[in-house]
Amino acid sequence: MIDMRSQSDDGSFMSTGGGVGLSDVQYSAGRRKMLDLINRLHSTGAQADIDLPLIAVIGQQSAGKSSLIESISGITLPRASGTCTRCPTECRLSYSEEPWRCIVSLRFTTDANGMTLGTAKNEIFGEPLFDKSQVEERIRRAQRAILNPTTKFRDFLDGPDENVSHSELSFSTNCVCLQISGNDVADLSFCDLPGLIASVGKGCSTSDIDLVKNLVTSYISKPSCIILLTVACETDFENQGAHHLAKTLDPDGKRTMGVLTKPDRIPSGEEDRWLRFVRNEYEALENGWFSVKQPDSRALAEGISWAEARQLEQEYFSMTPSWAKLESQYRQQLGTTSLIERLSAVLSSLITKRLPEVQDELQQLLYDTNDSLRRLPKPPSADALAEILHLLGDFSRDMATHLEGTPDEDGLLQLIRPRQDQFRKAIKATAPDFRPFAKCRGVSEYGDATSEDGLVTLWDGSISDDEFIPQDGRNVIYADEVLARAQKLNPIIEVSLHRAITRELPDHYPYVVTNEYITSVVCKWNVPTQRLFRDVQKRLVEYVKRLINKHFSKYAHGGLQQKVTLIVVQHIAVCEERAQKRIDWLLELEQRPWTRNDHYYSDYKDRFLARYRGARRKIHQSSLATKLEGYKPVKPSVLPHASDFERGVAKVLSGLNEINIAGVKASDLTKLLPTDTLEPALHIMAAVRAYFQVAYKRFSDYIPMALDHELVLGLTRGGGLDQVILQGLGITGADGYRRCQELLQEPPNILALRTELQKRRERLEMANDELMSLSGSL
Repeated sequence: MIDMRSQSDDGSFMSTGGGVGLSDVQYSAGRRKMLDLINRLHSTGAQADIDLPLIAVIGQQSAGKSSLIESISGITLPRASGTCTRCPTECRLSYSEEPWRCIVSLRFTTDANGMTLGTAKNEIFGEPLFDKSQVEERIRRAQRAILNPTTKFRDFLDGPDENVSHSELSFSTNCVCLQISGNDVADLSFCDLPGLIASVGKGCSTSDIDLVKNLVTSYISKPSCIILLTVACETDFENQGAHHLAKTLDPDGKRTMGVLTKPDRIPSGEEDRWLRFVRNEYEALENGWFSVKQPDSRALAEGISWAEARQLEQEYFSMTPSWAKLESQYRQQLGTTSLIERLSAVLSSLITKRLPEVQDELQQLLYDTNDSLRRLPKPPSADALAEILHLLGDFSRDMATHLEGTPDEDGLLQLIRPRQDQFRKAIKATAPDFRPFAKCRGVSEYGDATSEDGLVTLWDGSISDDEFIPQDGRNVIYADEVLARAQKLNPIIEVSLHRAITRELPDHYPYVVTNEYITSVVCKWNVPTQRLFRDVQKRLVEYVKRLINKHFSKYAHGGLQQKVTLIVVQHIAVCEERAQKRIDWLLELEQRPWTRNDHYYSDYKDRFLARYRGARRKIHQSSLATKLEGYKPVKPSVLPHASDFERGVAKVLSGLNEINIAGVKASDLTKLLPTDTLEPALHIMAAVRAYFQVAYKRFSDYIPMALDHELVLGLTRGGGLDQVILQGLGITGADGYRRCQELLQEPPNILALRTELQKRRERLEMANDELMSLSGSL
């Protein structure tokens, strides 16, 4: 590569052909490729997601920004009254041994409605230009195409060149891109941003002030943006808003490079005030302050060349006393050529630093974006009917699994089981609380044996089998009350074991008495039964709604979840009606005492009767019975010295033995005691309690079984739950496909998020392709 620069007497560089910066041989071809790679990444729109290195030129209106851009790029920009730049203008300058050429393109990052595009859309705007004088008009037309998004951009290539004040938009974030190459062009890229508006002029509105400020802020707020701040020397520095904005976003001045324009308009006597900037004594910046002198309007009208302009610029700084007296190290910061060279070095250094980071950030963003897309609900299928059929099938199978039972702690059966246990306890609690004692005027026949709560101490203390535990004493039924009721219904109670039985249980006592007691107990079973029914129904509905939410919550917006919920709840109501009929039938069966489980019944009756008898003996005949139970045989040799009781018992046992009744023990003599007057009542009580044990156990099983069969498992019997829902949705008719599409609509927020993520992925994948295609050759 030919070095196109020569060194002046003062040590600064001049360009004999105009090429400076990265075009110099001291910069490797690899760095030029890095710059090209960053430009390509910008073309994909990846700067919306990744902080890419960029030089952004900012300044106040009439700060000389356009003239600076012209001096750097070597082209002429459109000039009109008011604000000239209405959208970002990106310049990509690259040295080439080929003749000068400019390609103008439009980069759309938003559509006509202002919505962000997935991948930036780059449109070539006309044929390449080989004459610099044609660039100004092409840029003006390109800007009009950007500011009128609803019109085809090609319509602006030909036809009258109208003023931008008649455009649809005042400003736009879409970009005009200039790709300029030639043997007098530096390797440099930068973006010219609209000038900050201090006051509203022609073609602008008050809202444009904030609009432009926000646009500029969106660029220069990124850490990898080099801020090229233009400050006009003809205006008080403190009144220039661009500086305040740059300092706010870069308070330490690490990313900002200052450029003083229009130095020839400094009021006489104020030169030193501006020289302090170049010396970095005031508002110091890490990359320092530069000053440039651009041709005036007369020179521009006369068609001054770029090389002539640079020569005049050098002569100005060399011959103007205030600038000529600057120390040599600061004179390196005067002139456009020095500015371009410094910008090239800073940009090159930033790209070298950022490129590995960009690669890592790009990979991480791609991973995060794909992960976010995966976590979104599955998008609706193109075949809406097939999608709904698939959803219903999955739901029906999952429902059947949960109704059969899962090992989860919060499974449906696990939620129902505690209610079934409560039901069993409630039925058991209805057992009649028989007491084998007499009660007169509310006091037990044993007086002081009765505690304050009405429980008989000796009776309560004798209990060991939990099946026989009495209740809390509020519904005690005493044996004399049972006997009185039996005598009232049948005055003559025959003690006979061989009585004709019709519908009676296998007993010989009045069936009607036993039946009344049993019926009075069974009638109490309706309340806990209906409570269990409501509990199971409530938990079933809640559980089913959770399953519906699990399968259909993604489709709530289209109404599919709500419709499925309504249909299933209605189906549950049908099963409830069927289950209620079964429960009523079981309750009705229990109204008539009946069992063929004779052995089980008889065993319990004997146990209760023995317990009742034992309790009465312990009090009523406690003294004699206790002595007989504790009697030990006395030897004949000591009999004369025994007690009267011992001698009497020995005499009785001896007499029984003499009449050939052998094997009788003293404890057997208790059977000779007089018959208990409440014995018939004890038989009735034992029969009722024995039947209760038979009935309550089967009933506390049958009711939960019926509810499980008719209500829980009943949901999936018949044609299947999916068929019930399918019929309820009514999607098998002529307009079924349309209804399916409506039911599967995504919520707007999910659709918008999915669209945004897909757009981001498109940008990142394109940027990644560019990175992979060029990074290998760096």
